Amino acid sequence: MSFDEHHLRLENARLREEIDRISAIAAKYVGKPVVNYPLIPPQVPTRPLDLGVGNFGAQPGLGGEMFGASDLLRSINGPTEADKPMIIELAVAAMEELFRMAQMGEPLWLPSLDGTTTELSEDEYIRSFPRGIGPKPAGFKCEASRETAVVIMNHISLVEILMDVNQWSTVFSGIVSRAMTLEVLSTGVAGNYNGAFQVMTAEFQVPSPLVPTRESYFVRYCKQHADGTWAVVDVSLDNLRPSPVVRCRRRPSGCLIQEMPNGYSKVTWVEHVEVDDRGVHNIYKQLVNSGLAFGAKRWVATLDRQCERLASAMATNIPTGEVGVITSQEGRKSMLKLAERMVISFCAGVSASTAHTWTTLSGSGADDVRVMTRKSVDDPGRPPGIVLSAATSFWLPVPPKRVFDFLRDENSRSEWDILSNGGVVQEMAHIANGQDTGNCVSLLRVNSANSSQSNMLILQESCTDSTASFVIYAPVDVVAMNMVLNGGDPDYVALLPSGFAILPDGTTAHGGVIGEVGSGGSLLTVAFQILVDSVPTAKLSLGSVATVNNLIACTVDRIKAAVSCENA
Repeated sequence: MSFDEHHLRLENARLREEIDRISAIAAKYVGKPVVNYPLIPPQVPTRPLDLGVGNFGAQPGLGGEMFGASDLLRSINGPTEADKPMIIELAVAAMEELFRMAQMGEPLWLPSLDGTTTELSEDEYIRSFPRGIGPKPAGFKCEASRETAVVIMNHISLVEILMDVNQWSTVFSGIVSRAMTLEVLSTGVAGNYNGAFQVMTAEFQVPSPLVPTRESYFVRYCKQHADGTWAVVDVSLDNLRPSPVVRCRRRPSGCLIQEMPNGYSKVTWVEHVEVDDRGVHNIYKQLVNSGLAFGAKRWVATLDRQCERLASAMATNIPTGEVGVITSQEGRKSMLKLAERMVISFCAGVSASTAHTWTTLSGSGADDVRVMTRKSVDDPGRPPGIVLSAATSFWLPVPPKRVFDFLRDENSRSEWDILSNGGVVQEMAHIANGQDTGNCVSLLRVNSANSSQSNMLILQESCTDSTASFVIYAPVDVVAMNMVLNGGDPDYVALLPSGFAILPDGTTAHGGVIGEVGSGGSLLTVAFQILVDSVPTAKLSLGSVATVNNLIACTVDRIKAAVSCENA
């Protein structure tokens, strides 16, 4: 696609956002929504594809990273005027509860059997906090956890990340698949977020199609306490929403942030939800039950990792070992920004979200390949056309760290990557963005074994923390990449990310921390996105589905063979 066309598409998307914003403001003053231009475009009715496998819906793309929008996000309006006093009262009580939950010890929090974590005593909780959002619904399970860490970010920036929905969903893209602020009830006082209230909706995920996402409608409240501690709390507003299905309720959850010397902060995170988790596939049950999938440990590990990533992106003293083809600070920043978008795009498209429907291809069992098609139209960050996504998740009897090291290493890439076709993979550029050597962004060149084929460039980010690891990559256009390396705008580069999410299986005594050698097995999700037709209105052929299914099956077999023989 020509550069000018890219510019026009970007401009179109920006104008559309501007119209949305003005419509929303107008609606507030007029008192009724501007109907002809809803905030999120309605879903176009799905069109049966020429597939011969029944009615296989094609999800229309909605510009931006939101390929589709879920029913929850689309159908909810902000609260009514009459509800607002009650929401604020609920949030104030939740803030008080969060403070006590973060600071109390026994008998509210009891040491776990192995002594490594604490567990909430539900009886003691009900005695200590009789008010709140009412009793636990029948059939729901309580998940409660608490975690503390010191992170490399100042308290003001942390509060801003939590209170700005775009920054929040970017930093936590591995957990938050989509989020939006429906209404700001108060922006806070004195130019900061102290006293800010906002009504939000979000969808929380595990990067696998085998774990249903959790949708939540809640108020978020931020307050600075007398001792200088900042706190941000969420509490569900499901009782205000006449929704037929609520699968997840957030009791007061959030974090306390204390200022530390040298721009560090001490964060105490409390995660407390009630959830109907019957949809979780058996191989993920232990991980979800351990709290490593949605619990405080996962949030804190992600925050810690992202703070480290941001600190390295801001760094001006570039280590000499990582220059490669990146010669300028601007080029480094552009490449990191492009990689960040690639990671967000991958994470948003791999879970069992209500926004998109996966169709299961093969027989029974956990190794089924799930596929979906989505259209990409007027989206400068993706190539236009029909995109086929395919994903599968399975268990490996190998510790996560071993799987991660194997998949991220360019020297072993030819053992699993069918598309690099036996070519020699060479690292052209490397940006370390964390203390662990596995945390980095690299630009790889695949020197084709066949001299008639042109060489391919691949952008890859690998990232690991104590609860999850990712290796995410996308083929990139040489011309576009040169522009990025010279500090050009990375939004113009069309990407279709594929990759891996590696999670512990939740079986080890110490909660399956990834760094531990010899700890339990791994849960691996493999996901590919392939442009099967560059015309968005084209019909999808059964052949292209079979090809992608085959591609995933071969990749899975190769990975299983390679890591199990390493393990032998």
